[in-house]
Amino acid sequence: MSGHSKWATTKHKKAVIDAKRGKLFAKLIKNIEVAARTGGGDPAGNPTLFDAIQKAKKSSVPNDNIDRAVKRGSGAEAGGADYQSITYEGYGPGGIAVLVECLTDNRNRAASDVRVAFTRNGGQMADPGSVAYIFSRKGVVIVPKEGTDEDAVMEAVLEAGGEEVNDLGEQFEVLSEATDLVPVRSSLQAAGIDYDSADVVWWPSTQIEVDAEGARKILRLIDALEDSDDVQNVYANFDASDEVMAELDAE
Repeated sequence: MSGHSKWATTKHKKAVIDAKRGKLFAKLIKNIEVAARTGGGDPAGNPTLFDAIQKAKKSSVPNDNIDRAVKRGSGAEAGGADYQSITYEGYGPGGIAVLVECLTDNRNRAASDVRVAFTRNGGQMADPGSVAYIFSRKGVVIVPKEGTDEDAVMEAVLEAGGEEVNDLGEQFEVLSEATDLVPVRSSLQAAGIDYDSADVVWWPSTQIEVDAEGARKILRLIDALEDSDDVQNVYANFDASDEVMAELDAE
């Protein structure tokens, strides 16, 4: 199981109650707007938009904000920005590989924000291709444990392309090929199993085990990167034991 997934679930729990909630909302809204622009404003015919809306609703983004984002993205309402997708690569403390996905209407600002976050937090930016080869595209569906169990989840997703089901504590993580994400998510829905999010992510083929201090350093860098309004997602190939994550949670 990746340190990224453990950390991501912890982060979302905290985001609901702390000052980062506004930033999380803004990123989720941007995802919806871009999905609607790319594939149209009808979630029934645009699975990426469907999943972006689901994730926003699960994070308590108001329906009105979601509806307006769909309208801006699809052109039904004025005011949508022309967001460009850019990926930056770099190394974090301890040589950990980091991929940074941005959605921005100002490339110069995005590049500057990312560079400053790396240099101030013990990392450095790298040339394109330097670390990207470590990651591949995977589908990840997060399923709350309430009302289901690992066997039921595995049974629901196996024939749709689900490769493995991992226990994250309060949730299950279902891994698949990126191209199988929608069938896997649909099979869970058909089985009556609720899900929190369904995303295509960058998944590391190798991971670097970190202790508590190493985890603190890489998470400090990731937090700094995510503090930029232009940064949508950050992926890093670190792994931290449950004991290490528990020690950090207690701080």
